[in-house]
Amino acid sequence: MPRAAKYDRKVALDKAVTLFWARGYHATSLKQLEQALDMRPGSLYAAFGSKQSLFMEALDVYTAQMLNLLEAHLESAASPLLALQSFLRDLVLGDTPDHELPARACMIVKTLMEVTEEEEPLGIKVNELLADMEEIFEDLLARSRREGELRSDVDCVRLARLVQVQVMGLRSYAQRQVTAKELEPLLADINSLLDSYRVRH
Repeated sequence: MPRAAKYDRKVALDKAVTLFWARGYHATSLKQLEQALDMRPGSLYAAFGSKQSLFMEALDVYTAQMLNLLEAHLESAASPLLALQSFLRDLVLGDTPDHELPARACMIVKTLMEVTEEEEPLGIKVNELLADMEEIFEDLLARSRREGELRSDVDCVRLARLVQVQVMGLRSYAQRQVTAKELEPLLADINSLLDSYRVRH
């Protein structure tokens, strides 16, 4: 009978997300991973195979966290578009006194900026994740259009792409450690952009 693992995989991956998100892929050493996950080198490799495979799993966990956050907004908001707007706000200003974000910039976008051609699997992975998120935005906007919230002539594919560009840019800008007061007007601009596609009553 195989021996039970002496670690909680979910807890370990959550810790890996925090470390990778804060430091980036290249700047995170194996020693730092061993310390953060409280695992010996042999156990780390037995559990995850390599630093790259651990990082790719961490990206999946990070993405799942984003999707869970969006789902929570969809459940609480009065409409799909309002859910999207509150979700975007949470992505940029979601840190609270008891839960500070490891980094303001998106972990996926940070990875996109640092991977090299020699790390093709990572490059493919982050591009797939960004494409998936764009498709989720598209589906959400299409739902909003079907429900009569957005104009019938709105190109949801193009608007989803524009939303992703705005979010990637604003979250990268927020990495400069600017204040919430400085970010608020920029969020308002994104909301105004989305509101301009609404049906006028």
